Amino acid sequence: MKTNFKALLFLATTFTVLSCNQDDDTVSATAVNENVSFANHSATAPFLARKTGFENLEIYSLVSSGDQLSGSPDFVYGSMADGMGLMKNADGTFSLINNIEADYSIARITFDKTFKPVKGEYILNALATASTAQCSGSLVTQEEHGFGPLYLSGGEWGGASKGVFATDPYRSAENAELATLLPALGQWSTENAVVIGKDAYPSKTVVFIGDDTSDDTTPSGQLAMYVGNRGDLASGSLYGLKVNTAGINFEMDMQQGVTYQAEFVEYQERTLNELELESRDKGIMGFSRVEDIDYRKGSGANNREIYFAVTGRKKTALTGKGSFYGRIYKVTLNQNDPTQATITCVLDGDKLDGIAKQFHSPDNVLVTKNFVYIMEDPNGYPDTADKTHYPYLYQYNISTGALKVVLECNQIAAQNAGIGSASTMWELTGMIDVSDVLGVEGSFLICTQNHGWSNTAFTDPKANANPASDEGSQLYLIKGLER
Repeated sequence: MKTNFKALLFLATTFTVLSCNQDDDTVSATAVNENVSFANHSATAPFLARKTGFENLEIYSLVSSGDQLSGSPDFVYGSMADGMGLMKNADGTFSLINNIEADYSIARITFDKTFKPVKGEYILNALATASTAQCSGSLVTQEEHGFGPLYLSGGEWGGASKGVFATDPYRSAENAELATLLPALGQWSTENAVVIGKDAYPSKTVVFIGDDTSDDTTPSGQLAMYVGNRGDLASGSLYGLKVNTAGINFEMDMQQGVTYQAEFVEYQERTLNELELESRDKGIMGFSRVEDIDYRKGSGANNREIYFAVTGRKKTALTGKGSFYGRIYKVTLNQNDPTQATITCVLDGDKLDGIAKQFHSPDNVLVTKNFVYIMEDPNGYPDTADKTHYPYLYQYNISTGALKVVLECNQIAAQNAGIGSASTMWELTGMIDVSDVLGVEGSFLICTQNHGWSNTAFTDPKANANPASDEGSQLYLIKGLER
């Protein structure tokens, strides 16, 4: 870990979040909110095409990199928006915490009571992160997790701070150059860190971490788990997933629909290279890039169902070992001991005659009570007609196993409107269910990374003074999806 960058980076050697009452700062909106009125607030049109069975969805473009917000005319919604979390404030307004991946930063966007974006600012910048991409993110709340509020984000690529960042969502933008890392959760090419619901284990905090390590010969991305006392992110134990069923040496040894015995084996190391070596020594399962993670909402039993995306990597040396086109896995934790588990590949994009034959690099997941929503970030493997499409949003029915395509990025229309190139694949990402926060059933936020839509003005200098990318982002609201 390098620390010789300009901003002071706080390495949290002891980090405990108290389970204090946050009612003075946030409120939960579970009733119908009559103040909210959805509309297209962005100057950039929506470029998401509804698919069969989802024709009645309402889709609104809220913010894009080409917009100027009234309360902060200098704010730029930067390059490659990704993970996010939404809060309702005590005055009835809303705050969105949103990773801006390629600007190595985290933005906070304020919405008024009607849910119109009015102001933006950066609460963590590239100096604080040592120019490390902030990819997926998750909001920890008192109501759902028993402590918080706290925003966790993954430091994945580009810089020196590969690990889990913890950010106070209410912090002043004046402190944007100061960051907090959580060493107890380990150093990884971190895609995300997700605290599961408090009802899963009443006295514990359980966090899952996705390691997006790429390797051309051996699948090397781990699914890690941290377990501590409620709200303690400093002194708990760190584990990696090991599949115990005989004959399962690589992820591709696991067949779709078959459940395998697994356990979480404790790590002694915490630093990047040492964790990789320990993983191999202990037979911890390697995947071809563990991307996003989420848990099923509802009861404590539901919260112990963990879903994660492996985005895949097509290299000849990975044949029979790592996924080429991507998979979705379910890990079910023992009700008394989270280190005991089973794992099932529920959707396999490498099974070219299977239900997920259209998969082209599933990257992000959102899990509700009844569905898993899956977003694609195509890695450039359109090897079959089924995989030759722009990024899809899928809906997987947990009860029935049905898989449907909800939306597709409409890059032809975007190109015709001067928003990027149809030959450069976008990414769908960051999707969250905001129904309860907004008080509007079936409401979701989702981002697109509009690759190919380039402008040197698409980076806010308060986020990143030395931009590595200048590709635009867009934030949408979708109304009418099932939960």
